[in-house]
Amino acid sequence: MSATVSITLPHDLVSVLGATTAGSRADLPRAGRTDGPARVVIDLDLPGATISRHVYGHFAEHLGHCIYGGFFVGEDSEIPNTRGIRQDVVEALRALRIPNLRWPGGCFADEYHWKDGIGPRAQRPRMVNSHWGDVVEDNSFGTHEFMDLVEMRGTDAYISGNVGSGTVQEMSEWIEYLTRADDSPMAALRRQNGREEPWTVPFSGIGNESWGCGGNMRPEDYVALARQYSTFVREHAGNRLTRIAAGANNDDYAWTEALMRSADGGRAPWQAISLHHYTSTGPASVSRGSATEFSEEEWYLALSRATRTEEPIARHSTVMDRYDPERSIGLVLDEWGTWWDVEPGTNPGFLYQQNTVRDSLVAALHFDGFHRHADRLVMTNIAQTVNVLQAMILTDPDSGALVLTPTYHVFAMNAGHQDASALAAYLLLPEEPEVVDGRALPRVSASASLAADGGSALVSLSNLDASAPRTLVLDLRGREVTGYEATVLTGETTAAHNDPDHPDAVAPAPLTSVVAHERGLEATLPPHSFATVRLELG
Repeated sequence: MSATVSITLPHDLVSVLGATTAGSRADLPRAGRTDGPARVVIDLDLPGATISRHVYGHFAEHLGHCIYGGFFVGEDSEIPNTRGIRQDVVEALRALRIPNLRWPGGCFADEYHWKDGIGPRAQRPRMVNSHWGDVVEDNSFGTHEFMDLVEMRGTDAYISGNVGSGTVQEMSEWIEYLTRADDSPMAALRRQNGREEPWTVPFSGIGNESWGCGGNMRPEDYVALARQYSTFVREHAGNRLTRIAAGANNDDYAWTEALMRSADGGRAPWQAISLHHYTSTGPASVSRGSATEFSEEEWYLALSRATRTEEPIARHSTVMDRYDPERSIGLVLDEWGTWWDVEPGTNPGFLYQQNTVRDSLVAALHFDGFHRHADRLVMTNIAQTVNVLQAMILTDPDSGALVLTPTYHVFAMNAGHQDASALAAYLLLPEEPEVVDGRALPRVSASASLAADGGSALVSLSNLDASAPRTLVLDLRGREVTGYEATVLTGETTAAHNDPDHPDAVAPAPLTSVVAHERGLEATLPPHSFATVRLELG
């Protein structure tokens, strides 16, 4: 829906919430109170920190059918492909403007030896993928195939190196192989394998989950290795690297403390540290919960736990601020998303799960939080892109059918936030939020950003109520709004999802319930829905 409405409102702040800059970590309530209708107050003339496009990053591991049968089908496949890479997958992901792709893991990274994945495919040695399904990996998808995929998609490469079972020399030579332009030994080997020019690799991960599958290390053990490995991951031929040290699991603040204590006031040999945090409704030792069969109570429990992701982001950031007040070291949440029980009848080691309206709202809540922490959070990577966990795309290995998930559509609708300036979005609700899982959960969530050119803004809105619609007033201040376009994503039920027979059961549609209001705009959101409103600014 497009419309033009002229709105010129005076600039002021919500007195009950106080003044702050978008992107700061001021201790503001998630929702304030109002005696009138629910409102989202946005000061369009107070841009905050830049939301890095890399916050919308992705993750592809040698796990289940993410690589084989997902991205890569081989050149002999009847499925249309370019050098073995599925064309429809590339086209679908290019539409999302994905900024980066993390590979080859995950836990797989710390048992992967990159030289096994170069040269003629028939001559590449095999290995056992002991972490994921105990299957034999033939290494037919390796460095050249991955970089081919990255170039086809127009995205940046995030290479995750092997600290757990690899050597300093191995990691150093991989970066040389990828990025050096002259006749060095690794550059010559690359040319021998068919690639003349070096690639650009902006991101290098120094191990993965070193506290667990990456080596079961203590913090002090990993810190020493991270300093050593990072030192030998060198910049060649003008290639600029962000080295990402393997950081904490969830709320292990001692791990971050150890890394930052060793950072020498921001002068560490790494430029960012990572964090992993997943969302589920049950303990992994019993059941993480079904992806498609859940009660209303479990619906709200999942959404409440999704909002918890902001807590470790904020607390790890606070630890980092103590040692790096200039924020020269970034925080990277390079694994996040829902983790449910696998679909019945599938290999439990392949982590294949369906993706419903609930997953789309979990993603929307994460992005609202990411936007609020744009001052320190420089990258995130959803786990994973195809056929694994909270995937963008599901493919059928037999029919070749491709399905876009509800989460895919949230990424697409939110693409306008990339490299935009965060705008504070203050919620004013007439009711007290209900307490779910020990924390307040407002039934509305919102975030907003101002485009880099200042000519437009994007507002993201979520109605978390499982059964009731919600009318919101967008209280737009400080700039003239000359037009708007609104889109909504929802399904018939909270568990609605897409499959080959119903590929558009959950798909974006125009939101026709947006009208002009004396404070800006008024929008009515259907139950269990996500919406975006693009504002044209005068």
